Amino acid sequence: MEIKETIAVVSGGASGLGEATVRNIVQKGGKALILDLSEERGKRLESELGKRVLFVKTDVTNEQNIASALQQGISVFGSINTVINCAGIATGEKILGRQGVHRLDTFSRVISINLVGSFNVIRLAAEKMVNNEQNKAGERGVIINTASVAAFEGQIGQAAYSASKGGIVAMTLPIARELAAFGIRVMAIAPGLFHTPMFDTLPEQARLSLGKIVPFPSRLGEPHEYAMLVESILENPMLNGETIRLDGGIRMQPK
Repeated sequence: MEIKETIAVVSGGASGLGEATVRNIVQKGGKALILDLSEERGKRLESELGKRVLFVKTDVTNEQNIASALQQGISVFGSINTVINCAGIATGEKILGRQGVHRLDTFSRVISINLVGSFNVIRLAAEKMVNNEQNKAGERGVIINTASVAAFEGQIGQAAYSASKGGIVAMTLPIARELAAFGIRVMAIAPGLFHTPMFDTLPEQARLSLGKIVPFPSRLGEPHEYAMLVESILENPMLNGETIRLDGGIRMQPK
């Protein structure tokens, strides 16, 4: 799928990896429906990028929210043919920590947003995509989910986060196999350490120190590099059913 033909649903599209993806899609001639809870950032991005962007305040775990947002996007753009799931949270908590045992509600919330939320968007968007006309490659759509290197090398305190991202990896192939019959590809990206808003609270020296543990390039990844991989996945029809690590060769240590 050429990026200029993309009409993308981007969850978590108002900041970080999602925002960079939206910007790249619009810059290359595509369109984007931003699903995010941050109304201030979403509206600002919509205003800046113009008519090729529609922002809808959306909770990815809410079925009616997603259904309504997708319908609004189709009403404005005519159809949707791409999903890029970037919405997620990273909450660290030990099983046996200083504050006591790991809270069950914390674990459930991370799984609900990162994994169930992604699946919620996938299932409702796929229902719309099957009605698309096939492009010259026989495609009706592309779905890209965001996993993490924590799915493979989760650190101490990342039980919930790693479980949620491991679920993203695990469901990629079965969903790709099912949707292949409709001409819809499904991929996942597993980023390493990327300079997203969650790192903005750290001092500059701390960010540099984290970057140095990446083999090469020895720095934090930049959101536009995630967007570059999204573009490559969109445009290469043989990429399907796989998780691609985007991590500079890092392998995370226990802590």
